[in-house]
Parts: sequence; C-alpha cells; structure tokens
Amino acid sequence: MAAGLTIALTKGRVLAEELRLLAAIGIEPEEDPASSRKLVFSTNQDDVSIMVLRGMDVATYVSHGIADIGMSGKDVLLEFEGSSLYEPLDLKIGRCQLMVAGLAEEPALPARMRIATKFTHTAKRFYAAQGRQVDIIKLYGAMELAPVTGLAHRIVDLVETGNTLKANGLVAMELIEEISTRLIVNESAYKTKSARIKSIIGALEGVL
Repeated sequence: MAAGLTIALTKGRVLAEELRLLAAIGIEPEEDPASSRKLVFSTNQDDVSIMVLRGMDVATYVSHGIADIGMSGKDVLLEFEGSSLYEPLDLKIGRCQLMVAGLAEEPALPARMRIATKFTHTAKRFYAAQGRQVDIIKLYGAMELAPVTGLAHRIVDLVETGNTLKANGLVAMELIEEISTRLIVNESAYKTKSARIKSIIGALEGVL
C-alpha cells in the first residue's frame, strides 16, 4: 500500500458523495464500503486504495502519512491540532454552517457565559477573538438540551436546516464558519508522489 496512493474517506452521510466524486474521476472501490465491515479497499486503479475512517481520524491518518490524500469536513480541520497537511480544494459537498445558537426567548445573560460544544478549540478561538471570556463545556451530542436545561447559556454546533434548533426553542445567532468537505494532502506525499496527486486534484477540479 505504501508504494501506491491511499485515499482516506469519511464515514457517514457524506461517504456516498465522496465516492461519487471519485467515480467521476475514474476511481471506484472493488467492493461497496457502505455495506462492508472492511476499512481498506482496493480499487479499479492498481495504484490506488481507499480507507474509510471516522471524521477526525481522516486528518490524523493523512497528517501521519498513512493516507496520502483525505476528504474531511472543515469542522474537523478547525479542531485538528496536527500539522503536515495541505488543503488544496473545497469539494463543495457536506455543506452546513458552524453557528452559535441560543434560546429564542433568551433571559439576561452573565458577562461570562457557559458554551456547550464538541468544537472546543474552535469555540475558544472564536470568543477569544472577540475578547470575551467564556467557560466551555464539552458535549458530544444532544447539544440543544444544554440551553433548555440551563447547563449552558449557548451552544456552538453544526446547523444544516435549523429545524432541530427550532424544534427545541433555539435560534442560530452568530456564524463562525461555512463548512464543507475539503480535500487534504500529506505534505511529504505531495512532494514524493507529486505527479499522481496533482493529477487527482486536477481531475477533481474538472468535475466540481
């Protein structure tokens, strides 16, 4: 696998769109990753294999050079603390927004708010840039409950349609970042496998 090219894809809803993009440039796995328990797949290209990983793991595997190329959400990349990554292309899939949200009928808030989120590094940077001190509470799910129950005053979370916020009496308040899936490349691989990687980037640009 080391001699060829390894592409890391993200599990979940975006996987079908990632596979569609690869198919559009002539790269298709020999088995359907969505219906297999395997994590590594050979493809119709002798020199290309595919790994299917959890979101944050894509960036980690590419950063460490286990995968040469990856497709990862910008929300993950904002949180990722590693280096050795290039981000040459916005793939324009998996689009949503990273937002601050709070109760639609919000009571008076203290000067130092509690913010519930799984995007802790991004939230800290956002409020630090505004010169505001906040306490971050890390949650992994059911984010909308935090303001409703009083655990936190506001949340930082991904918003696609806003329907979940609305159903729980919350509204989006501040935009932190437009999110989409990005192509990422290991810095070392970009030099040692330059021609092949550039051909894939060029082909993807052509179909976007």
